[in-house]
Amino acid sequence: MLMRDLGIIPAPEAGAAGDEASPYVNLSRRAFVGGAGLFVLGVALAGCSTYVEPDIDADGFDLPDAGPSPLTEVRGGDATPALWIAIDKDGAVTITCHRSEMGQQVWTSMAQIVADELEADWDKVTIVQAEGHERYGDQNTDGSRSVRFNFHRLRVAGAAMRKMLVAAAALYWKLPEDQCSAKAGLVSNSQNDETLSYGNLAELAGRLAVPAEADITLKTPREWRYINAEIPSLTVPRIVRGEGTFGIDVQRPGMVHAVIARPPQLFGRVGSFDDAKTLAVPGVLSTMRLPDARPPALYQPLGGVAVVARNTWAAIEGRRALEIAWADGPNAGYDSETYAAQMQATARRSGKVRRSRGNVGAALAAAETRVTAEYYAPHLGQTPMEPPSATAEWDGDRLECWACVQDPQSTRETLAGALGIDKELIKVTPTWLGGAFGRKSKPDFVIEAALIAREVGKPVKVTWTREDDVRHGFYHSVSAQYCEAGLDKDGTCTAWLHRSVFPPISSTFDNSVSEPSDGELGMGATDVPFAAPNLRVESGNAKGHLRIGWLRSVANIYHAFAVQSFAAELAHAAGRDQKDYLLELIGPPRQLDPAAEGAKYGNYGASLEEYPIDTGRLRQVAEKAADMAQWGRKLPDRHGLGIAVHRSFLSYVATVIEVAVGKDGALRIPGVWVAVDAGTVINPRHVRAQVEGGTIYGLSNALYGAITAKNGAVVQDNFPSWRVLRMGEAPRDFKVEIIASDAPPGGVGEPPTPPAAPALANAIFAATGHRLRTLPFIGAEGDTLRLPPRQTA
Repeated sequence: MLMRDLGIIPAPEAGAAGDEASPYVNLSRRAFVGGAGLFVLGVALAGCSTYVEPDIDADGFDLPDAGPSPLTEVRGGDATPALWIAIDKDGAVTITCHRSEMGQQVWTSMAQIVADELEADWDKVTIVQAEGHERYGDQNTDGSRSVRFNFHRLRVAGAAMRKMLVAAAALYWKLPEDQCSAKAGLVSNSQNDETLSYGNLAELAGRLAVPAEADITLKTPREWRYINAEIPSLTVPRIVRGEGTFGIDVQRPGMVHAVIARPPQLFGRVGSFDDAKTLAVPGVLSTMRLPDARPPALYQPLGGVAVVARNTWAAIEGRRALEIAWADGPNAGYDSETYAAQMQATARRSGKVRRSRGNVGAALAAAETRVTAEYYAPHLGQTPMEPPSATAEWDGDRLECWACVQDPQSTRETLAGALGIDKELIKVTPTWLGGAFGRKSKPDFVIEAALIAREVGKPVKVTWTREDDVRHGFYHSVSAQYCEAGLDKDGTCTAWLHRSVFPPISSTFDNSVSEPSDGELGMGATDVPFAAPNLRVESGNAKGHLRIGWLRSVANIYHAFAVQSFAAELAHAAGRDQKDYLLELIGPPRQLDPAAEGAKYGNYGASLEEYPIDTGRLRQVAEKAADMAQWGRKLPDRHGLGIAVHRSFLSYVATVIEVAVGKDGALRIPGVWVAVDAGTVINPRHVRAQVEGGTIYGLSNALYGAITAKNGAVVQDNFPSWRVLRMGEAPRDFKVEIIASDAPPGGVGEPPTPPAAPALANAIFAATGHRLRTLPFIGAEGDTLRLPPRQTA
């Protein structure tokens, strides 16, 4: 079956060479090149016997040249309808999605936005995946930005096409446009209630001028039919039927398979290797030494030796038989346990001031009570359900790749640089992604496939095993956090000091960088929303020894863990309820600007005018989650409730967790309650699913997740040593409430993860009196909580 049949590759534009019979009508801004006559759709009208829709001949209208589209620079990118919408002659609407589908239901949400403004009949809507190309604008599917970056322009594209269809009908009927209207794939007029289908009007509409944005009327929220509706997924039924194409599913004629033995250390290299036993494995075709990786890491492959075979099993067996002597690289001495102690020592010392309010030193000196705490979070791995996979095929000097990538454009550009060819000679088509969490925005595995395919002269699929994925990733940064606060005689926080130390992501792109970026510190540290009159945030330097990358919610994970855990510690020191004290720390509803206190704050690339830091919304989710959990109710012995709130990716999330802890440290999670304010929501059904998944992801990392290194090499290799939360350990009762909001869309995929760990830690303390400040709380090889001595007031 062709990938086009599966909806992975968009249908070709109508009129393309060799495709005159295509059923798709491309709504170009200049002309519709149609092929055969339009399909005739019969419509029965009330009061009429039978109505046969007229066959509209677009050539029968004398139309001026439509000229260039005025919608190429709409906020968010090009909103020209032809880029996003094609209408079949029978009225079927095909919408192109330029973001990668990885289970977050972006196919469905993008289709909802366009179809709503288009007034399409949802039953006739299908969606296809765009290739990687700059004509679509930003295609990087990370940072919880797909809806936020594209909500406005996709609405404009749909509304512009609707207006063009209405204009075409008015032209045919010789009526003013204001006497015509569109609904559910039909245009009707108020003169005689005649109706024309979108399929019949499409060719004529495509010859009309694209309207300017000022001439387009977007629907009001009251008029939305699909936006903010619980539309079923467009992808899940196909996954259930086995019809979707993931990276591992791609097949090409004559394709061979490859797996790679990579150096255990970052920038390690092959000293020597003997492939005699490998070549004796049935099905193995050849071996190939890949170029050594050199600093900085960038997205380059790690090097090593590829084993090429007729099938994946033979390649894996061939790799097992390889005899390789590895040469150490510059990170040979890296030991994560030793490095943790070094970072914690750095965090105890004064660092670079990144935000300052009042005089923290004086306020601490004058405080009735001083509280200090140190927190540690290890490296984490993304471990998506589907490990990386890519297929590459050369046709002379041209390269085509199919891969489970989050950003096909950066993949295309990276391939061009690595292979020394023009990017116009490269085509990258994203498949569906079996999860990603940030890993698949780094296309090193696609470069591997392209290099091997060029060498062997055949299409090549490179498969990463789970061991490859765990040992050779781009890891979430390890971090040490130091917090200190001063309380007055009433327990009110008068001084807040937070120091953050971690190897920055930018060390992957510049090996000399060791100072955290403003963007990373703006994820939960310099944007802390607390109302303490004296506040200071500092940073310390740390060098990266593994490839550091982004993982779901990025630096928010360790910052939220420290900040929200410490807030609960202050509540305990003050003898106060943790929820009440947290609300007091947040203070009254107001809007914050960290830049006014010296922070270089980026606000996730959005303006504070459109997306303010609104403590009122933060308070609201906290109060809602507490109400959902019936905060303050009497609990059984050794049960506890914990709460944490966090703003990230422009959304607000509060999480309450109930735990039950046995005297032996055995942990159960009877309930989780989450309130989320993500602004305008496209599909509540999928938002709740994302919140559930993001919270489980956070709990899994908090309990078990830890990537450690010895002699520069990652110790963990598969799920026995890199454990995730199991189904039987998942919360028994899990409820999500979405706060209704008319604010612009915020992120959804990442914001639920950061509050999970501190809410869990706070619940464990409430149940046991043991304060957990080091992640993970159990570890991959354990079964019970590692409880330190009990904390006293």
